[in-house]
Amino acid sequence: MRIATWNVNSIRQRLDHAVAWLNEARPDVVCLQEIKCQTDAFPREPFEQLGYNVSVHGQKTFNGVALLSKLPLEDVTHGLAGDDGDEQARFIEAVVSVKSGVVRVACIYLPNGNPPDTEKYPYKLGFMDRLHAFTADRLKLEEPLILAGDFNVIPAAIDAADPAAWAGDALFLPRTRKSFRTLLNLGLTDAIRASTDAARTFTFWDYQAGAWQRDNGIRIDHLLLSPQAADRLIATGIDKHVRAWEKPSDHVPVWADFAIAA
Repeated sequence: MRIATWNVNSIRQRLDHAVAWLNEARPDVVCLQEIKCQTDAFPREPFEQLGYNVSVHGQKTFNGVALLSKLPLEDVTHGLAGDDGDEQARFIEAVVSVKSGVVRVACIYLPNGNPPDTEKYPYKLGFMDRLHAFTADRLKLEEPLILAGDFNVIPAAIDAADPAAWAGDALFLPRTRKSFRTLLNLGLTDAIRASTDAARTFTFWDYQAGAWQRDNGIRIDHLLLSPQAADRLIATGIDKHVRAWEKPSDHVPVWADFAIAA
C-alpha cells in the first residue's frame, strides 16, 4: 500500500498536475492540502475516473484538505477536535479496511504561524496541542496510523538548506520544533528520516529568489507513523521532479510504501 501527501496549492490550478502525478505514482491513499476551494467546488470527477473515492473538507479561497483513496473511506471526520470555534479547514481523518484490519489516515494542514508576533503563532501552537491530544487518543487503538500532510515545521537544521535564514520564522522557532518533538515522542516515527539521514532532503521550495533553481529548500511535509505502521514501512520517496513542471505547486508529493495488503 502506498500512502502519499501533497500540498497542491490550489487543486483547480493544479488539477492536470494532480492527475498526471496520480497516473505516474499510483498511490492507494492520498492526502491533499491547501486545495483552496469549498467542498462542493472540489473537482471530484477526474479523480473518481481514476478509481479514487473522494472526501473533502473545504473552505473558500484558503486552506482545505482532501482524501483520495482506492479503498472506501470509512468513519470520516472533518476538523480537529479541541476547539469548537475553529472554522479553518485543516484536518480530515478516515479509516480504510484492509485484509489485516484497518489503516487510519489523518490529513493535516498545520498552520503556518507567521508572523510569530501575531495571533497566528498561538493558533499554530494551540493546533499542535490539539494534535498531540488527538494522536495520544488514537495510539491507544494500536492500529496502523499515518499522520500525513504539510506540518509547516522544519524539524531540524538538516531539514533546511540555509537554517540561519529561518531562525526567526514560525516554522523553525524553538517552541515549534519542541512541540513537533513532543508529538514524535508520543511514539511516532518520521517516515522519511526512518529511511534516510541525508541532507538536502527537501519537500518545499519557495517561488521567490530562485529557491528552486538554487535548491534552497526545506522539509516541512511529513508522514508520521504509529508503531504498527512503522513496523510495516518498506520505502519512502519524495517526487522532487514535480517541482520542475510548468506552474507547479511550491511543495512536492511525499510518499511511503507499507507491507499492507489492500
